[in-house]
Amino acid sequence: MKYFVRAALLAASAVPALASAQSEDARNFGAREFVQQISLSPDGTQVAMIQPMPGHGAGLVVANVQTGASKVVLTASGEPDQLTSCRWASSTRIVCNIYIIEQLDQKLAFTRMVSLNADGSDLKLLSKRGSATALDIVQSGGDIIDWGPDGSNGSVLMTSMSVPEYSTGTHLANTREGMGVELVDATTLKRRSVELPRGGASEYISDGHGNVRVLGVAETRGTGMSTGRYTYSYRTSDSREWKKLGELVADGVGGYAGFNPYAVDRDANIVYGFDGKDGRMALYSIALDGNLTRKLVFAHPQVDVDGLIRIGRQRRVVGVSYATDKRNTEFFDPELQKLRTALGKALPGKPLVTFVDATADEKKLLLFAGGDTDPGTYYLYDKTSRQLAEVMPLRPGLAKTSLSPMRAVTFPAADGTAIPGYLTLPPGSDGKNLPAIVMPHGGPGSRDEWGFDWLAQFYAVRGFAVLQPNFRGSTGYGDAWFQKNGFQSWRTAIGDVNDGGRWLVAQGIAAPDKLAIVGWSYGGYAALQSPALDPDLFKAIVAIAPVTDLEALRKEALGFTNYDMVSKFIGSGPHVKEGSPAQNPQKIKAPVLMFHGDQDLNVGVGESRLMASKLRGAGKSVELVEFKGLDHQLDDDRARTQMLDKSDGFLRTALKLPARP
Repeated sequence: MKYFVRAALLAASAVPALASAQSEDARNFGAREFVQQISLSPDGTQVAMIQPMPGHGAGLVVANVQTGASKVVLTASGEPDQLTSCRWASSTRIVCNIYIIEQLDQKLAFTRMVSLNADGSDLKLLSKRGSATALDIVQSGGDIIDWGPDGSNGSVLMTSMSVPEYSTGTHLANTREGMGVELVDATTLKRRSVELPRGGASEYISDGHGNVRVLGVAETRGTGMSTGRYTYSYRTSDSREWKKLGELVADGVGGYAGFNPYAVDRDANIVYGFDGKDGRMALYSIALDGNLTRKLVFAHPQVDVDGLIRIGRQRRVVGVSYATDKRNTEFFDPELQKLRTALGKALPGKPLVTFVDATADEKKLLLFAGGDTDPGTYYLYDKTSRQLAEVMPLRPGLAKTSLSPMRAVTFPAADGTAIPGYLTLPPGSDGKNLPAIVMPHGGPGSRDEWGFDWLAQFYAVRGFAVLQPNFRGSTGYGDAWFQKNGFQSWRTAIGDVNDGGRWLVAQGIAAPDKLAIVGWSYGGYAALQSPALDPDLFKAIVAIAPVTDLEALRKEALGFTNYDMVSKFIGSGPHVKEGSPAQNPQKIKAPVLMFHGDQDLNVGVGESRLMASKLRGAGKSVELVEFKGLDHQLDDDRARTQMLDKSDGFLRTALKLPARP
């Protein structure tokens, strides 16, 4: 194996050195993934990679897989334009999605799609252009749902939004409204309507060969607010008539009831989707021949089945995935199962193998392989020659850093329930009497999984034991485990988080006076809310982009069509105030450090500002670091490095630990 992308590519977008006072560990872990997204050309001769540029910018790099020659063909500054994905429309043409946050009456997110040649020339706007007479704004620039009918070579099937236009004095104004589908030539921009705009349309699913087979329509009230009910329709292969497939209904606390369609298999004439079985998600198929014959494809008795494995230009379904202690994959395709087994032997220490992309004939596969102590590497596999070539490591800056194994553990909650989680100890540690961190995940509709985690590994390298609990309120373990989400059921969720800290102490892993809590998003909320149940447990609190006030979170959704759903998710009653850290600052004894981007649309920076103000008013120790121009992910090398370095120093001071370079 060898790199076929030249080392010069590394230098092309290297991040300038940061302040020398910051630790080398903070710089290495704060650097973003060197490959943020990657795709393989249909003929297999080139890869297109989004790579970080200095600050929070990114560049599209196209590299020849034979010669290694590479070129930056498109850049985005991150102020405000961000490159989020790029894929090949043909072997010479690339389509990219641009994400932008703009301040109008309020901060709004916009997306637009562009196309360009592989050498960077002929850059064009692929999204439908807006009209000066439009009566509303269009936030979405569309999504690619299919890489074109067979033989189209360069045309894409994409959604497009239409809004009515001012019509006085003209008969040419558009009067249609809603989402439709167009077939667009990515080079000439020639467009043809495939599905007329339809009010309420929320999703179109194609068969991978240019035919739209499933339609989802969101129900709304007269005010335009979504009710959380979606009606799905389908077409038989020989008709344009829509027939009812089923309904998907939000339960109000974060889950859904009903069949949720994901992908159509043209040859089998079925649609795959997820639905509940015995309180957990399972994969089903439904025949699209008019009979709607439903079959259980795969279920697991302990966890939700939550992932489809898809491959190739047609995105055909080849397997299913689910997470127990580790992410597992069941392939329907015997050839891929055999290949997956062989790769496991060829790539020791990298058991997490994902098929990322493929050539048009699927004779070459782009894949990713990694593990807990290996951030991962992209490879190209040639089925004909059976050769595996290394494309690019995800985090080359960590190549010389010793990382620690992530071990699946369980610990008892106060009521005896066994709580699963992951424990990472410092490299070379005996695992006894350590400074320790409990790190609850974000969401709350999420869960932690086994594999490389840059935040947990950073703190482990700095000498901390790190426990990541999948508390009740996490997804992946079924309806009963999710309860009423981590806000409405905060006492259970936060209780489990705190019990994780007590377990670390009881096991002798954590020194009782050197226990801290660190979290991002909902994890930051959990960190700030933990003192509500036990103010003496954690001696330091670090919260990144945290929710701090549930009523404030509800108000952030005002004016958006999902307001009613957000409001139901938060709920009403005493838990709204009792479960809001900013409403109970007097319960916090430990010093608090918070970080937040001022362009965060997930959780507004006002929540951290409110929390800081409340804590200062209560005479508590608090510091808030704001990052200008950054959103929820703090997708910036300098910001992440500063966050890591400052939080490490803060924890050492609060826990009375010696300084480390």
